[in-house]
Amino acid sequence: MNDFVSMTAVELLQGYKDKSFSPVEVTEALLKQVERCNPAVNAYCLVDRDTTMAFARESEQRYANGEPRGQLDGVPVAIKDVFLTPMWPTLKGSRTTVPQSTMGKEAPCVAALNRNGYIPLGKTTTPEFGWKGVTDNPIDGVTCNPWNPEKTAGGSSGGSAASVPLGMGPLALGTDAGGSIRIPASFCGHVGLKPSFGEVPHWPASPFGTLAHAGPMTWTVADCALMMNVLSEADHRDTNAIPRRNIDYLEAIAGEPGELLKGMRIAYSATLGYVNVEREVEESVREAAHLLQSLGAEITEVAPGFDDPLAAFGHLFYGGAANALRNLSRRQRSLMDPQLVAVSEKASQLTMLDYLAAVNERTALCERMANFHRKYDLLLTPTLPITAFKAGREVPEDWPSTRWPSWTPFTYPFNMTGQPALTVPCGFSSDGLPIGLHLVGKRFDDATVLRAGQAYQLAAPLTDRRPELFYANATEGEKV
Repeated sequence: MNDFVSMTAVELLQGYKDKSFSPVEVTEALLKQVERCNPAVNAYCLVDRDTTMAFARESEQRYANGEPRGQLDGVPVAIKDVFLTPMWPTLKGSRTTVPQSTMGKEAPCVAALNRNGYIPLGKTTTPEFGWKGVTDNPIDGVTCNPWNPEKTAGGSSGGSAASVPLGMGPLALGTDAGGSIRIPASFCGHVGLKPSFGEVPHWPASPFGTLAHAGPMTWTVADCALMMNVLSEADHRDTNAIPRRNIDYLEAIAGEPGELLKGMRIAYSATLGYVNVEREVEESVREAAHLLQSLGAEITEVAPGFDDPLAAFGHLFYGGAANALRNLSRRQRSLMDPQLVAVSEKASQLTMLDYLAAVNERTALCERMANFHRKYDLLLTPTLPITAFKAGREVPEDWPSTRWPSWTPFTYPFNMTGQPALTVPCGFSSDGLPIGLHLVGKRFDDATVLRAGQAYQLAAPLTDRRPELFYANATEGEKV
């Protein structure tokens, strides 16, 4: 086995163009890696070798004919099991989903990938309906962290996140309604982008409404930009999608770190003014801020000045969960994650005025951040205040709260505002767990977020470091 499993999408496309190797060879290698590594982390809930290889052979034939399709022809992609795939059922981790009802339908992200010649590797695990910041569900069980399988991968895009560092796919699809791309990408040590709301079409609408974004999860910022070129293609079914701007995100991040950061004004806040952050996390993110400053960015240590919007977020988020479960019978609810049922039943007691008060707080937060970004291009924070904790739990042991948003205070505020937010690995704790750097930009300025992330990753790459599981059960000749 050669190093196909460690290659980025950009590198794979160059190899196909040079005829150095083919999509069939690459896909065979990645499926073999899935067989090796997936049992340890439970990232994939569906793998269909025959279908995946059929896509690979079609791609290989297009290259042989000199007619590659779009921008991703032959690149394998892991798909979170909330996105409709016409050839595979989409269960969303729930026994209440009728598999046949999901067949033959295609989400906008999947349709865009298909127009661009992707190879679907399989469906990845999610908590039921994507409701929490860790990944386990009544069908598939617990998804674990590739750096330490005793720890959580995070969620709700935990399966997609766990697949990337282990070479089980260079690209993965995720969704993010409160941090569900950035939480697991940070815990698993790779790049994850929550695009501006409306930049990536998403259909059917999430249970969590306009909090929810679809986006890329990748090993590098360059691959994230490439994937955004595809995912941001127009789709009429999303009535919240903004008009297409046809931005070439790969072109936007071209250049050396100093060029990319020139004139960039970055506000750095380790705590947002109210978050308790683990020492190793704060130190890694502060070092990253110093590095960005040394590369030419103007760094100012300042908080954006809002109070923790946790209560308002909870009303909006759990209100969405309650609405999703409103027509399910008692028997159906008995088949579900009991904690999802519990938060939904509690949220069903909210009044209309409770909900509208949360909407008002959300509006005020949007206004505050819009004004903040008149002075600063980006806000820099930790992605999470902690590193990954024990798998199978919603919160760390001895945690003062029982619900996941209590340990994700840097992520959910920016679902409320709809801003683009990127997590990039910036270090490891003393026990070898990844730490994430969080870059938040003004609405619809995804390119600046990616530019800063690219500048940082070029200057401080951690991409040559893989989990020990990456090499699991490989012979000496197969190790990369």
